[in-house]
Order: sequence, then structure tokens, then C-alpha cells
Amino acid sequence: MAVIRDTSRRRQEISTLVRERGSVQVAPLAERYGVSMQTIRKDLHYLAKRGVAERAYGGAISADAVNVVAEPPVEAKRAISIEEKTRIGALAAAMVVPGESVVLDSGTTTLQIAHHLPDHEDITVLTNDLDILGALARKERLNVVMLGGTLRRRNRAFYGAQTESALSDLHVDKLFLGVDGFDLERGITTHFEPEAILNRKMVKAAGQVIAVTDRSKFGRVCLHRILNVDEIDDLVTDANESDGMQAAADRLGFRLHVA
Repeated sequence: MAVIRDTSRRRQEISTLVRERGSVQVAPLAERYGVSMQTIRKDLHYLAKRGVAERAYGGAISADAVNVVAEPPVEAKRAISIEEKTRIGALAAAMVVPGESVVLDSGTTTLQIAHHLPDHEDITVLTNDLDILGALARKERLNVVMLGGTLRRRNRAFYGAQTESALSDLHVDKLFLGVDGFDLERGITTHFEPEAILNRKMVKAAGQVIAVTDRSKFGRVCLHRILNVDEIDDLVTDANESDGMQAAADRLGFRLHVA
């Protein structure tokens, strides 16, 4: 593509790109337009001031494509879709049987799975989430493994090289993957880059990948992609017929479980 140094035209094109794709990143845009990354950051700042996009780590997210452009604190997440998350958690927990090892990703929906898991000595649960650890610790027979690392207080979970290293030599039967954004075209995404990196490690360690989310996350796109929707094995959700999830499951090859 020819170098575009006209600022107005470039910003108009970036505005179109961010609306079409849901998110953009600084480095590819700098290469595309033959300008510095600092110039692109100024462009994204300009678009953010006009409500076209919200700045995020390494780029920007479309204000149109994302229902919540900034990650809410965990206290706010707990107050959203409480009944739906409880049903989803109970249904997902019923998928775990004695003899299995599972990973519970951080999140308020996976926390409900922890509450509903059977307290069986032949079930092993790994997690990087401090609140999930607390819920599991109250069970007397369940085997619990905490994945260490650096605490991120915003969502009370651990990330980093130590967390990732703990998964390197492990194989688990099932991963229950929490979701910030679930879009059939753009995939499963998150606000926080270290979380996306860790989640991909979890996916590699798991024999079965089960995404868990309430339907409010459908159509949301966050900056950091974890994996494509066709890479999951199961989806546990509260979808209704208007969401078209059964047709998507048939087309993309995952099993749909509706709570």
C-alpha cells in the first residue's frame, strides 16, 4: 500500500479500520502507513477524544464494536448477570467427574463453577484466581493446585512467567475458560495481554477446552485475542434462539450447553 502521510486521510482510514475490525494495533498501522508509532499513537488519541475508539494496551478498541471498552473491576463484574452465571456455573461443574483434573481460569463465572464443584478426593483443580482458591479451600476433599505468579489486583488473579511455567509440564483433562469478549468472527478476546498469553498456555495443556460465558459477552471484542471460536470444544452459556449459537455451533464444530 502506498505511504499515506496526509494526516486527515490517514485518520479517516484508521477510523474505518477500527470500526470494521473491532480493534487495531500500533505497530501494524505504523508499517501500513509508513509513519512512526508515535504518529499512530497521536492518531489513536485523536480518535479516542472523538469517541471513535478507546485506547488499549498496544492499540485501540472500537467504541462501536465493544459494549464495555474498559475492563471493570472484579467487584463490578460480580454484580452483573448473577443468576445467569450461577446457572452456567452449576451446569459446567456437572461436566466434571471423579478422576479428572481441570483448570479454572480467572473470572466471576468460573468462580461459580468452583462453588458448585463436587467435593471429591479424585478431582484435582488448578487455578490462578485468588477468589476461586478461597472457594475451593472450603471444600475438604478436593485436590487444589494454585498457579503462582504476580498478583494483578484489578481482578485478583496471578499472571506472569512463573504462572506460565507452572503449566509447561502439565496436562489436564478440561479447561474452563472465562470470557471478556466472544465474537464469532473475531474470536475469544480479553482486555489484558498477560491473561491472553496465559490462557493460550492453558489451552495447550488441556484435552478439552470449555468456554463459559453469559450472553452479554456475545459480540464484544477486546484488544487481545486468545483463540478462535472454532478452537473450543464446548460452550456453556445462557444463549437464546435469537443469538444463533446453535447454528454457530453446528458450523464451527463446538458443543453448545444452555443453562
